[in-house]
Amino acid sequence: MDLSPEAIQKILSRYKFRDVAIEELQKVHRIHPAMKPVAGTYTFSDGTQKDLLKLIGNIPVKYEGRSYNLPILLWLMDSFPFTPPICLLRPTTNMVIREGKHVDARGRIYLPSLHNWDHPKSSVVGLLAEMISQFEEEPPLGTKSTGDNRDPNVLLAFVSNLKINEVQHHDHLINKVTVIGGGDLGMASVMSILAKGKVDRLVFIDVAESSTKGGSMDLEIFNLPKVEVSKDLSASADSSVIVVTANAWSNEQSYVSVVQTNVDMYRGIIPGLVRLSPNAVLLIASQPVDIMAHVAWRQSGLPPSRVIGAGCNLDSERLCHVLDISLNTHKQAWVIGELSDNKGKMETGLRISFSSGGKFPVLCRAFEMLKGRGQRSWSVGLSIADITHSILVDQRKTHSVSTLAQGWGGIGAEVFLSLPCVLGVSGSTRLAGVSLGQEEDARLRESVTSLCALLSQLRI
Repeated sequence: MDLSPEAIQKILSRYKFRDVAIEELQKVHRIHPAMKPVAGTYTFSDGTQKDLLKLIGNIPVKYEGRSYNLPILLWLMDSFPFTPPICLLRPTTNMVIREGKHVDARGRIYLPSLHNWDHPKSSVVGLLAEMISQFEEEPPLGTKSTGDNRDPNVLLAFVSNLKINEVQHHDHLINKVTVIGGGDLGMASVMSILAKGKVDRLVFIDVAESSTKGGSMDLEIFNLPKVEVSKDLSASADSSVIVVTANAWSNEQSYVSVVQTNVDMYRGIIPGLVRLSPNAVLLIASQPVDIMAHVAWRQSGLPPSRVIGAGCNLDSERLCHVLDISLNTHKQAWVIGELSDNKGKMETGLRISFSSGGKFPVLCRAFEMLKGRGQRSWSVGLSIADITHSILVDQRKTHSVSTLAQGWGGIGAEVFLSLPCVLGVSGSTRLAGVSLGQEEDARLRESVTSLCALLSQLRI
């Protein structure tokens, strides 16, 4: 692999583990000589840029007895190889991305080895091998329909299936929502979503594994219109949004053990829900929400844009209300970061960002007015309904929801935190251009460290 060009050498000199990175690149060259290093500038979702190396080339994929060259691009972060590359497809003008379990609509690739990256056990060579294996089962690219003028060297075998899937997706006119988990929060979510009025059918499933039970019998007794009560996950099929409120708290004394019970419960329901509703957006409200949203993403295999947590949406809406109404301030603000367990100390447990130039005294006054307003079940239910409504009607409204934070503001770890996201029928898109002060940034990174420590102790 030729690393001698001046532009490449200049960027490599800034890599934290330069010698190890070069060794890894040489290993790639021995197995995949077609992968070439190129100097480039990567733009993060917050608008910041960094000069990095990228590997560009094709990988060989066999499908139905024929061989294809699949064009890919791997961005190597400056902490490579101790952090995984950002992997993308490079479709040509006559190709169309086929969104699926391992690829999102923009062509970003998600694979188990990226989720569980641990160098030196993890390597680019191993990643490419997994990529080839997965894409031979489910090719991620098809050809655009151009009449009789079609390129026989791309994935023609997949075009017919792609067209069928697209028609099914666009013809899906029923706004169906499923709420998983009984108890007060499940009931509050059901009633609030119904009150919003944009749901055609609502399924309420009180799963046996959940410790938050109750309410389902009352819904059956009073026979609310549009509501179906079930104990079978199959009733969730073809949902647009799936809200998971279930918790499986045990009597364990260790906090890690308590969270593990929720993780184990999710393992039994999340994959099945996704198989039944492959186009759904998962909205997680189980606790701790940032951890459980991460768990749901890992267990579902969905792109991170389609797995979100209720996160700090309620606190953000409350904050905006206080700033707009009580203090006569007309600035959009979001509470971001890790959802704090102690809502009485919002100034230390939560983080704030203004869309433009917020003033600290105003913010302090807002927090004083919000103190003591806990997150009761009906409050969270209203917040869940607000998020669900934005997705169902493709409102493109900005919410502070728990989402994959990796790459936002220089965050390298794979954690979920509440960040401003635009929500619509395809899920979430992180909002760029939010700047944090030094203190807020430090607190955000403390949350990242804390969440990573807890995740490392869980069996996901």
